Amino acid sequence: MTRRPPSKPLAVTTALLLAVATAFWSGQPSSAAGRTAAAPEPLGVPFLPAPDPLHVTIASMVAVSMTVDRNVTIRLSDGTTRTTTQYTFTKLKIRSHMNVTQRAPGHTVTIDVPNEGSLGGYDSAGKPETTTMWGNITNVCVRVLVKICGVQGLLDFFGSLIPLTAGAEDFVGDIYAIRTVDDHAALDSTDNPVHLPGTITVTVP
Repeated sequence: MTRRPPSKPLAVTTALLLAVATAFWSGQPSSAAGRTAAAPEPLGVPFLPAPDPLHVTIASMVAVSMTVDRNVTIRLSDGTTRTTTQYTFTKLKIRSHMNVTQRAPGHTVTIDVPNEGSLGGYDSAGKPETTTMWGNITNVCVRVLVKICGVQGLLDFFGSLIPLTAGAEDFVGDIYAIRTVDDHAALDSTDNPVHLPGTITVTVP
């Protein structure tokens, strides 16, 4: 393994941080909101997701709910589109060990959060925040008397709305984009809904 010159890892790191939604969102409509309903999602995002998805694992997490919308088309940075699934969480917090790995031509970027973190819990006023993921969640488990795993199994059990207030485990997904929004933020707010205390590593072949 060798390290790239300082400017290269910085650029890659910055791009990935955008991809995991470190941008602040006020909830105000953007210029993209005027597009037709057929326009690819995500709308109003200040970046285009890379064609190389993020492999995301979370050992333990908690959220008020997760909803699933299938057959959503997103636009990627290489000009292509993907028809994928959109997952929407309310008050998503990491209880333990989140790992995000992106393998792209020429480099691999890893974000590792060993303990607690947040992808949109509560803002400083105690208002809920919303986290949206576009991609494919292959597994997530909840305990309701017994442990139930798999997104489709959870949908069959709970319907279209999956409550995660008691917590969820063993989250695994390949995700093109993650966006966290504070829908209640004032225009002068400086709240950042994303808190991922951990390490960022960039490696090259």
